[in-house]
Amino acid sequence: MDAFPIQELALPIALGGHDIIGQARTGTGKTLAFGVALLQRITHGGKKPQALVVAPTRELALQVTDDLLVAGGKLGTRVLSVYGGRAYEPQIEALRDGVEVVVGTPGRLLDLVKQKHLDLSQVGVLVLDEADRMLDLGFLPDIERIVERIPAQRQTMLFSATMPGEIVALSRKYLTRPTNVRAESHAESEATPQVVQHVFQAHQMDKPEMVARLLQAEGRGLTMVFCQTKRACDRVAADLAGRGFAAAAVHGDLGQGQRERALRAFRNGKIDVLVATDVAARGLDVDDVTHVVNYECPDSADTYVHRIGRTGRAGKEGVSVTLIDWADLTRWKLINSTLDLPFAAPEETYSTSEHFFAALGIPAGTTGKLPKDQRGERAGLDAEELEDIGETGKTRSQAPRERDRDRDAGRDRSRPRRKRSRTRTRGGQPVEAGAEQAEPGSTKAATAKAAGKNEGAAPASGEGEAKPARSRTRSRRRTRGGKAAEATEATTA
Repeated sequence: MDAFPIQELALPIALGGHDIIGQARTGTGKTLAFGVALLQRITHGGKKPQALVVAPTRELALQVTDDLLVAGGKLGTRVLSVYGGRAYEPQIEALRDGVEVVVGTPGRLLDLVKQKHLDLSQVGVLVLDEADRMLDLGFLPDIERIVERIPAQRQTMLFSATMPGEIVALSRKYLTRPTNVRAESHAESEATPQVVQHVFQAHQMDKPEMVARLLQAEGRGLTMVFCQTKRACDRVAADLAGRGFAAAAVHGDLGQGQRERALRAFRNGKIDVLVATDVAARGLDVDDVTHVVNYECPDSADTYVHRIGRTGRAGKEGVSVTLIDWADLTRWKLINSTLDLPFAAPEETYSTSEHFFAALGIPAGTTGKLPKDQRGERAGLDAEELEDIGETGKTRSQAPRERDRDRDAGRDRSRPRRKRSRTRTRGGQPVEAGAEQAEPGSTKAATAKAAGKNEGAAPASGEGEAKPARSRTRSRRRTRGGKAAEATEATTA
């Protein structure tokens, strides 16, 4: 197998222990460009981590971990991924047992450092992966706090698809005489060249129909549909599912277990349409994604590049389709000019347009619903087991049973309180609940006697139904046939 350009350029420098600033398109092998050098420079068998990889998202952290485990499998390398949305205990236990490499998101890494579970004093290799994305997500302060806890004598490798000014400033602050590696021609377009791009001007109300027909194009495999908002993401996924497609949504409002289940189902082919916000646009490496659909216009040129970079990976060809609403034309023209694309004036297109069918290879007569004979070919999201482990460390399958036990325990906990109120004593002898209800005044008499305040007082005998404590207090002050009044007068006399 031939190495990718970024690997050919970066590996010799990284193996020599030099700092690197690597820039290459997403999907061109950046992980192994630093992973192979990282694995060669660590000593196996220690307790404290010797290499740290910081990633912007949980999905990317898991992907990098998997790649490093595959590459270092025969070496016995212990690689641990740490990220939010999962219980602390398994991660803390793994750190206590000892690992060579830690891959994590900035927030959870900093939490573990502050709690003194993660010791970075022996880290000799630091990798900042997708650094521009971490900048977009506001992780720069956390990254600086993490780097300050790592020894100054280290090798630092920074990889990113784009190099904004803030990343250049970051590299100058934390890298020592870095070598800049750019595995692409400067004259080359920023957009992925192996992706056939289509841009259509579409009406917002017609987009669901267009996407449904696009998903029936010839040769269409796994497909990612990108939306701008979480609400739109859920709405599009539900609409496609109603049309017969095996679709699922991934966005930030979903629990970590739900997101991982959807991604596993997508990778395993149980669903073939993943509707996502930009949370999944970075570092998500899924084989055989043939089509990417920008359901809504991306907010920047970088976002557009990263979205369509989900297809056409590892030298394969892919197709991207961008649907531009009339209100987004100004923003799209800016993206188009930045990337030097030939779509400054997208053609007005509808779900019935002939050029739409011809450009994407959609069979004639295709409607907006998947034929019934083609439904059920995918197992669907429900076929993928949900493993949602939260801060308690319990799986989602355990949660309903625990909630039932808690609910039952709550009812049981209320009963002892009622029993304690019924099992009062009179003169040291237990009183049955029924007797206490029949003689509510007797308890007061017993209590008053113990306090030495009831000499000569005759208890009032209650008759009828039991009353609340306040009512019983008032009833004890009442007289029945004058008996209680006579007793009081006798006592006073």
